[in-house]
Amino acid sequence: MKGEAWLFTGTALFFAATTLVYAAFSLEPAGTAALGVSFLMSSLVAAFFWRQYGRGGQRPEDRKAAEVRDAGGRRGFFPARSYFPVMAAAGSALIGLGVVQGLWICLIGAGVLLPAVLGFSFQNLDHPE
Repeated sequence: MKGEAWLFTGTALFFAATTLVYAAFSLEPAGTAALGVSFLMSSLVAAFFWRQYGRGGQRPEDRKAAEVRDAGGRRGFFPARSYFPVMAAAGSALIGLGVVQGLWICLIGAGVLLPAVLGFSFQNLDHPE
């Protein structure tokens, strides 16, 4: 994950520099905000990849002398089936519909979305890895 971490770190630094230059020479706050959010989002992804690299160490893809057989075996845990994506999509759609039609629908959407997000977060908590 080291290569991906460096890639997104470079992207975050690019957006940081671009945001500063754009804010200095432009009077438009929308572009500055968009570039600032781009910096924050790429920084978030870079931080995730750096953390994963720190937790898991080097992968075979990170070493120059690695062979194909080094990448064999179990790569990760993927749950077989989950209904939480459908619940999250329905909750998000209800919240979006509630903004347009009526805020009471947002409350229903939040009631559907909150358990979906919690289910996503904790569905594999009992897994040993």
